[in-house]
Amino acid sequence: MFVPRLTIGAAVLAAFTLTACQDDGGSKITAQGTRTAAAAPRHSEGAEHAMLGNDDLNWGPAPDVLPAGAQIAVVQGDPGAVGKIFTLRLRFPNGYVLKPHTHPEEEHVTVLTGTFLAGMGADFSNDGLVSLQAGGFMTMPKDAPHFARTVGITEVQVHGIGPFQLTYVHPEDDPRNQ
Repeated sequence: MFVPRLTIGAAVLAAFTLTACQDDGGSKITAQGTRTAAAAPRHSEGAEHAMLGNDDLNWGPAPDVLPAGAQIAVVQGDPGAVGKIFTLRLRFPNGYVLKPHTHPEEEHVTVLTGTFLAGMGADFSNDGLVSLQAGGFMTMPKDAPHFARTVGITEVQVHGIGPFQLTYVHPEDDPRNQ
């Protein structure tokens, strides 16, 4: 059973490590670490908000549930916390492929840079990809199989209600099984 190591709340961590924890065949992403004064969100005493610039984000390697090469920065919340809002950013290299997978909750994705090609279905198909440029937005329903590919270095912002969990449609596509 998955237990979050640290619930971040509205704070953003300056130093964190990411772990992918098994739970019913999927993987939940969570963050742990400590906040430093330099990267602490600018907010009022007791407020539940954060205002961050790009320099306030701390990027690190994505958990091994994602193919090698992706980077992640937790913007808000704890992506592994059940029923809690989270926001994270993912940065992918050119030509990065996400094989068909599902999430247990609805996923909201905004393309910040590059080209994010996404499609629906249990089998990857270049013909089924829709191109989203910077400013593009998509919502994937919970448990709906989908896949993606990037053109150029691509950064997306993902937000939703946790846990942020990936379950590959085909177990052989899970990078941890290769």
